Amino acid sequence: MEKDSKIFVAGHRGLVGSAILENLKSKGYTNLLTKTRQELDLIDQLAVKTFFKTERPEYVFLAAARVGGIVANNLYRGEFIYDNMMIQNNVIHHSYLNGVKKLLFLGSTCIYPKNAPQPMKEEYLLTDVLEYTNEPYAIAKIAGIKICESYNLQYGTNFLSVMPTNLYGPNDNFDFEKSHVLPALLRKTYLAKLLADSDFETVMKNTGHESKEEAMSFLESIGVTADRIQIWGTGAPLREFLWSEDMADACVFIMESVNFSETYDKDIKAIRNTHINIGTGQDISIADLAVLIKEIVGFEGELVFDTSKPDGTYRKLTDVSKLNSIGWKHKIDLVEGIKKLYDWYVQRA
Repeated sequence: MEKDSKIFVAGHRGLVGSAILENLKSKGYTNLLTKTRQELDLIDQLAVKTFFKTERPEYVFLAAARVGGIVANNLYRGEFIYDNMMIQNNVIHHSYLNGVKKLLFLGSTCIYPKNAPQPMKEEYLLTDVLEYTNEPYAIAKIAGIKICESYNLQYGTNFLSVMPTNLYGPNDNFDFEKSHVLPALLRKTYLAKLLADSDFETVMKNTGHESKEEAMSFLESIGVTADRIQIWGTGAPLREFLWSEDMADACVFIMESVNFSETYDKDIKAIRNTHINIGTGQDISIADLAVLIKEIVGFEGELVFDTSKPDGTYRKLTDVSKLNSIGWKHKIDLVEGIKKLYDWYVQRA
């Protein structure tokens, strides 16, 4: 990519897209194209067709997606598979039709089988059944990998796929129902600390309630009080977390230095698993994560695990040897990242 290349960042307001946009700016890229969902609905095939014919981007970062944690994935199964399939099919297909030089499709490590060997290598894709709670989302992302591979092989495009591990960082989603585990735990712990400190004004502002009683009643309904926090599952599952700005740096690095032809063994006729994992190669249990967040926030109450709720996949640790072999490694460790995110959130809460 040249510094003045026309680059479209799809999903630039989200956790992933906003981090990629800022990384591009920091590296001196000046011709950056963004559209809000109101300006361009990526589910609308005609709108996407018109956009690509009119704007003619040279490079595309496909970070737009419908995302959420275990609750949202399980509740909104139809939306998660339909919306994500439509978004990626429209953007990838019209990138091909309009001569986009290179595209980076962002998926998720939930593409791997529920019982995949750990750490998860790219080659484990489609070797066993998926975790049920996020199966629709995972299938959509697998389809995204396959459409990129298929277009590259048939049409000679240069479309890459990366699979980031669990991300957290600025512009994260802190919604109680739709957020991922780390921001959800951080917000719950912060509110429990506010309750313990009797800072009801900030509690009401944060939850959008007009009275102390309403706010406390709502928080109690989701397991947050001044002396305890209720957490879904047993706390035993292990998860890997990557600072979103590190992820963005990896994505830009890959777009700058890697081509599709370099993502597979030339001696193998069946070309598959060309995607690249992005992660740290390190994980932590949900229980230990909750304790770590509790210490950083300064909450002294109890952590209660609701074992009647699902845990999801027991372990999801990425093998990042492919990524490391091309010259990239993460910089921000988990403790530093949580402190940075907590400071970011409190300033805006």
